Amino acid sequence: MQFTSEQRLDDGVLEREFTLDGIPGILWTPTPASVPAPLILLGHPPLGLRRMYPRLVGRALHAAADGFATATIELPGCGDRPRWPAVEQARADLRRAMEAGEPVSGEIVDALVLPLVERAVPEWRAAIDALLSLPGIGGPVGYSGGIISVGIRLALAEPRVSAAVLFAGSLVPAVLYEEARRVTIPLHVLLQWDDEGNDRQASLDLFDAFGSPEKTLHANMGGHTGVPEFVGTAAAQFFNRHLK
Repeated sequence: MQFTSEQRLDDGVLEREFTLDGIPGILWTPTPASVPAPLILLGHPPLGLRRMYPRLVGRALHAAADGFATATIELPGCGDRPRWPAVEQARADLRRAMEAGEPVSGEIVDALVLPLVERAVPEWRAAIDALLSLPGIGGPVGYSGGIISVGIRLALAEPRVSAAVLFAGSLVPAVLYEEARRVTIPLHVLLQWDDEGNDRQASLDLFDAFGSPEKTLHANMGGHTGVPEFVGTAAAQFFNRHLK
């Protein structure tokens, strides 16, 4: 991990940009405390870190107020990382199907999501290795938001992730439904009831599939961008219960 820049934000939060094996990322750490800060990994959609930065830094500042360090990394094929022709073709196929009002086939979902999951999860695990080696950061580790399929695989593959907040989505390969049955960490799942890009019943089926003995579904009226502000408070309370 190589740090490339740093700046102080509100309340003394330190923001540092870094690269890890060529992958860009950002780390936010709260004012140093007497004990290492728990770590929350901030997932995000495949729109690029620069475009997502305003939302990510807002989440990071709220987490820092509760004593959490947060970090994120660029997804494969996004932002400044090299383009990924196969996934871009799958995105084009998805757009064509949705614009035509056709059902999205399992083949399109697999081609779009599985390569991303298979590459992103090892990168997240490498980031955990590097981040937990830094002074002032300790476990446990939580995962928040982003692509739900990445969250499923990471929750199953990485024993250091002990709780997760997941944003419901319906473009989930069948194999990830099966993996969801083996996830056992506490989960807090957010669902927008009228999400125009999400199949509600598929999201409910996925929530039902999770094997976690403690799982909570927070469903709110509204579309994809209509998430109420108080949703963040409930997610923060969830992490305070499970990461402290």
